[in-house]
Amino acid sequence: MNCQKLAELISDYVEGRLGLIDRLRFQFHLGLCRDCRAYLKQMRGLVRALGALPAEPPPAQVQEELLARFRNFQRTRKG
Repeated sequence: MNCQKLAELISDYVEGRLGLIDRLRFQFHLGLCRDCRAYLKQMRGLVRALGALPAEPPPAQVQEELLARFRNFQRTRKG
């Protein structure tokens, strides 16, 4: 397994959805690659941080502002 393949599978690994062979290959690569170990640590931190967010949606005004900014960003990238 290479670093790119690990990055593709990291969500499945963190969520426990990898089969035995892929999990072993993933863990073997982690044993050899310091950068991928650091990436896994970052992803686990992100999952913990996102899990701590409230389940309620943002206020309507905030949601509308984010959507407007996203649409504007999309227009500027296309044109």
